Amino acid sequence: MSIIVKFFVAPDDTAAALHLRTGPGQACESLSLGNFDPVGAVVEWQSLLTGRHLEDVVEAGEPRVLGGEEGEGCFVFAISSDLATALANAERPTLRDAADAWARLRAEEGEIIDGEIADAIMSDVAALAGSARRQGRGVYCWVA
Repeated sequence: MSIIVKFFVAPDDTAAALHLRTGPGQACESLSLGNFDPVGAVVEWQSLLTGRHLEDVVEAGEPRVLGGEEGEGCFVFAISSDLATALANAERPTLRDAADAWARLRAEEGEIIDGEIADAIMSDVAALAGSARRQGRGVYCWVA
């Protein structure tokens, strides 16, 4: 799997969608990651941090895809406000437990994510969500 994943902060959906072709530039506060399924991850994180069933999160239309490029494989999606709030408010032990649970979920599906890497990913996205919240902005993800 070779996926570029960039979580970023934007004022709204319209501004976030402008980054569809090239991804968030240096003007956006962002976090570059890779080689995992970010759509599946945010659904699982939302379930783990909010106590909602995975099916309920998916049926609610999460995450919201804002746009995609035909043939390019690039797309932008919005992190739900529930997940952004849960990430921003999570205490360190809660994030660590959620990251461990996420790594176990991925292992059950045959995708190995080291527990420390899972913890680092979730902690970094939580820090970005906290920053976005302080600015009154949303968290988005660009995938290529």
